[in-house]
Amino acid sequence: MKYYLIVGEASGDLHASNLMKALKEKDAEAEFRFFGGDLMKQVGGTLVKHYKELAYMGFIPVLLHLRTIFRNMKMCKSDIEQWNPDVVILVDYPGFNLKIAKFVKEYTTIPVFYYISPKIWAWKEYRIKNIKRDVDELFSILPFEVPFFEKHQYPIQYVGNPCVDAVDAFQRENPEDMDAFVRSNGLGDKPIIALLAGSRKQEIKDNLPIMLEAASDYVNDYQLVLAGAPAMDEAYYRTFIRENVPVKIVFGQTYALLQHSKAALVTSGTATLETSLFKVPQVVCYYVACGKLISWLRKKILKVRFISLVNLVADKEVVRELVADGMTTENVRAELNALLNDPRYRETMLQGYDDVIQRLGPAGASHQAASRMIQSLKERKNV
Repeated sequence: MKYYLIVGEASGDLHASNLMKALKEKDAEAEFRFFGGDLMKQVGGTLVKHYKELAYMGFIPVLLHLRTIFRNMKMCKSDIEQWNPDVVILVDYPGFNLKIAKFVKEYTTIPVFYYISPKIWAWKEYRIKNIKRDVDELFSILPFEVPFFEKHQYPIQYVGNPCVDAVDAFQRENPEDMDAFVRSNGLGDKPIIALLAGSRKQEIKDNLPIMLEAASDYVNDYQLVLAGAPAMDEAYYRTFIRENVPVKIVFGQTYALLQHSKAALVTSGTATLETSLFKVPQVVCYYVACGKLISWLRKKILKVRFISLVNLVADKEVVRELVADGMTTENVRAELNALLNDPRYRETMLQGYDDVIQRLGPAGASHQAASRMIQSLKERKNV
């Protein structure tokens, strides 16, 4: 069968590439054409447009590149019509993908599948109307999304979480070896505090200085190790690191870092879930300017109680979230102290992680999604 996939950022490229591998295993005649990235290209097929030419974040960048965005969308629509795939598979990236879904549903008979659903449970809940109208099947990687969509009379399928797959594969292929990790990165023998400050410059600029200031109290007994984002230059990180605060930066080793860490300061995102899967006690850090205003708006606009995936999956506070005006040096320092020195506090968090892991289910998200997609397409052809 012919599969047309559309992703708009690095995480989508990763998850879509794994889905493509699973589809190839189950469909020997699978053909791929896609808006995607290097990882998808490695699997095989035709890369029509790289996601780096699509990914504009924030109001101003989007406004400045509107002409390019509209041109890419027009190209995508035309390409889908000409290639006439058996299915269009959308991966996250709702601003672009929901418009493509509307076009495909309105002007073709091609079924539309959505893998990694838009996070309309957090905000923009009104988009449920578009999804019900334009998306034939939705495959979720977060278990709490199932009751949310069922509440709107739109059944979805939970297929497991790709983070579980990735962490499971890493741990099987990389047995814990603290000595080897220390030697290969020129580290000392002190326990590690991991700093995961995000993948974008603004996130790093906002969060890293506070993280470093709070963690600097512990450099006599611990070593600070910062997970460098793949696209970020080391020199950028160095602009925020004071000479009297020793910090080691490692790139491309986030999982290995978490595997050997005593505690972690983590900017909210997928990293919070990955940290919980490695069972590393953490505090979620997300500073934004105008903190009091943002905290007020959060209560008014967001439809969820939490921002971290750990707490959202657990449906309770497992990890402390220091967000907006709550993200202060004093608060981070106090929370880090509890993570390092309060055994009961650590154990309670680890028990919460066990609940999260149970709710996420076993590894195999990509294969589950691929199997269900192929089965659905076969059933549609037989109708």
